[in-house]
Amino acid sequence: MGYAQELDRRMGTFSNFAISFSIICILSGGINSLAQATAGAGGAAIGIGWPLGCLVSGVFAVAMAQISSAYPTAGGLYHWGSILGNRFTGWVTAWFNLLGLITVLGAINVGTYYFFFGAFGAMLGMEDTVAVRIGFLAVLTGVQALINHMGIGLTAKLTDFSGYLILVTSVVLTAVCLLAADSYDIGRLFTFANYSGDAGAGVWPATSGLWVFLLGLLLPIYTITGYDASAHTSEETVNAAKSVPRGMVASVLWSAVFGYLMLCSFVLMIPDMDAAAAQGWNVFFWAMDTQVNPNLKLALYVAIFISQFLCGLATVTSVSRMIFAFSRDKGLPGSSLLAKVSPRFRTPVAAIWVGATLAVLFVWGSSLVTIGETPVYTIVVSCTVIFLFFSFVIPITLGLFAWGTAKWDRMGPWNLGEAVFKLFAVLSIAAMVLIFVLGIQPPNQWALYITVGFLVLTGVVWFGLENWRFKGPPIGDQVAARQAEIAAAERAVGETG
Repeated sequence: MGYAQELDRRMGTFSNFAISFSIICILSGGINSLAQATAGAGGAAIGIGWPLGCLVSGVFAVAMAQISSAYPTAGGLYHWGSILGNRFTGWVTAWFNLLGLITVLGAINVGTYYFFFGAFGAMLGMEDTVAVRIGFLAVLTGVQALINHMGIGLTAKLTDFSGYLILVTSVVLTAVCLLAADSYDIGRLFTFANYSGDAGAGVWPATSGLWVFLLGLLLPIYTITGYDASAHTSEETVNAAKSVPRGMVASVLWSAVFGYLMLCSFVLMIPDMDAAAAQGWNVFFWAMDTQVNPNLKLALYVAIFISQFLCGLATVTSVSRMIFAFSRDKGLPGSSLLAKVSPRFRTPVAAIWVGATLAVLFVWGSSLVTIGETPVYTIVVSCTVIFLFFSFVIPITLGLFAWGTAKWDRMGPWNLGEAVFKLFAVLSIAAMVLIFVLGIQPPNQWALYITVGFLVLTGVVWFGLENWRFKGPPIGDQVAARQAEIAAAERAVGETG
């Protein structure tokens, strides 16, 4: 496809699955964002809302899996957007995905900080200040970057471990919740409530029961994302044309199933739904403190914290591969440095550290500025998933129209067939509309202006500069013309196969 094999191809099928499964991490988003359900539509937000939200996320994964099998490259979304469309659609896809990945890395690690603070802060005498938060975040992200720096072999081993850890911990947490429950009121999982406004400690502004249920879909949608990591690590995966689509779809499926069992058991454990809603964002710790043995609770907290750390680790991998892929086609400032691969570690070290640094700087800078009474950090994080899903839907939409044309005349070994792919492509477009509408509702209404502002800025930069400079990925005759350059790049990192 016109690129040197500079990255080290050492990931197997399970490793490719595990890196997406680790980023999805039901022990991260499923726990840290739990109040979107319990302080929203109550039990029905889990019993009914979780499967619906997972289905919304899943249609993207299935459609993307089809494309990933045909084009298994690092930074896959950017590549797909370019090949199935043109330079502009590829460039826009890359920027949406990159912005989403950097901000989601910051958001994941902030969530890890607040989990650590809630679980261990009191016994360690921690105070939640900006300095403590950013210091914790810098150390956490720095360790994740260092592990990534040291090679995909170590990273893959840790994300493999993370996959098993998430599965085991979620099963144990499910069992603990069921054992700690006072009774099993299964009907609670299908009972609609409206805890918006003061009843839910202000997690959602006062609104109708229908809207608060729809807003609760953001819990599974926000949690079940990040599966594009399987595509971003394509060039480090053995038999990528088969392993990548399998890893992508399997990570969504298993996260949906184990997440559903875990969260349903948690809802059944809650002694009183009204009291739980009144806890707002503190609902998980409140319920665990109320119902679970302290020693068992502490052991679970340790396992959950490690899982959340490894979630951030896998996200650093995904961010860095996107930066690397975009930079080797001169898509970013400083591309020559960002596209370099360490001959010793076979990793894009500059891309790793720049991505990690930008995530920390984003959290730090946005935490210091407010619009009205809302921190810019909160507003931008609400845009994160919109940006990510936009980067998903662009190549999917292009694929809908490119199927069977000269742009996409050969399918990969993982092939749904034209009718099924186009069905999932149309469903993805409809799902994107739903996500955008939900993502800009109060208290996240500023997300609309940020998204529109980013689109305007994108147009200005493209037509003012990048349209004349950016060449895009190698296509057609350009691939053959790069053979000498590819051979030299592979010799430089010791690639012999």
